[in-house]
Amino acid sequence: MTEVLQLDKIAAQFSPERDVATGKWFGKPCLKARGMKAVQAVRAARVPAFYAHHDPDWRTLNARLVAEHKRDDFADLLASVEDSHRQLIDLLGTIPAEEFDQDYGVRFKGYKVTIARLLLSETKDERKHHGQIQAFARRRSKGVPGL
Repeated sequence: MTEVLQLDKIAAQFSPERDVATGKWFGKPCLKARGMKAVQAVRAARVPAFYAHHDPDWRTLNARLVAEHKRDDFADLLASVEDSHRQLIDLLGTIPAEEFDQDYGVRFKGYKVTIARLLLSETKDERKHHGQIQAFARRRSKGVPGL
């Protein structure tokens, strides 16, 4: 919740009609839904479907998800982010702790896929994008041309 509130303050500086950040980084409801489906797939000993769209930096998948789930109304988008985040947290709360590192035999290109690894990867990605948004906001507040 704190992260969403921080993003809300940063987002207040953006124009949804003009700023790439709104569409690119605030399309997170789709990512949380992807996370829920991925956790369910791993528990069923299946490779999560999003791995079929793997490319450098997940550009193709991210672009597709943003196109599918982008919202024009920013308040609606934030409400959707909070709702999808809560759903993911609720799902994770039903899973016994020992299952997070359990090896279900799921592999992608030799990489062992576990619930814990999915969550660590998502956390790393969220931190990266949060830093990008903060840098964008700093540049914009300084009036850097082209933003």
